[in-house]
Amino acid sequence: MSTTATPALMTADEFYDWANRPENAGKRYELDAGRVVEMPSPGKRHGMACGLVARKLFAYLDVRGEGYLCINDTGLIVARDPDTVRGPDVMFFEDSASSMDDLETKFGTKPAHLAVEVLSPNDKPGKLNKRLAELFAFGTPLIWVIDPEIRTLTIYQPGRGRRIEQTTLEESEESTGEDILPDFKCKVADFFAMPGQ
Repeated sequence: MSTTATPALMTADEFYDWANRPENAGKRYELDAGRVVEMPSPGKRHGMACGLVARKLFAYLDVRGEGYLCINDTGLIVARDPDTVRGPDVMFFEDSASSMDDLETKFGTKPAHLAVEVLSPNDKPGKLNKRLAELFAFGTPLIWVIDPEIRTLTIYQPGRGRRIEQTTLEESEESTGEDILPDFKCKVADFFAMPGQ
């Protein structure tokens, strides 16, 4: 009998405990409407792009002096009954946490102000659109989608009604944090440049 069997539906708490069992170490999972979904391991290019985005945002936060980042696919409960737990690549939060002790030890339960998804070669448009819709429905007001293959940044924000506004920036253009990250500016190319370039 396998010890990795999963029940038909899980809550976010049950999923957290299950995903952190020793036999599941080194594997990546999300919870989709109560069902466990194993995620493929991202490639090296994906990891580097996530690191470069985080580096720019950490530098911004150091100057700003408030807010914090979560990286490495930190779990975020975006829906309940049945529960859905997603892991955006990078998230910026601006809630009342003033120290590590104030942060939840399990999955996040508050919307990020900014969620960043770095595309992998196996990401499908339908899957991405579903994730974006879930994050917006949960209350995230700004999402960046970074595409390392064609070196673009696509900015998504809620529009009027149920419409989502989308702007794609090329490598030569400059990104801003819109109203969410005041005074943030960065060349899109910097999200793809190795340190020292």
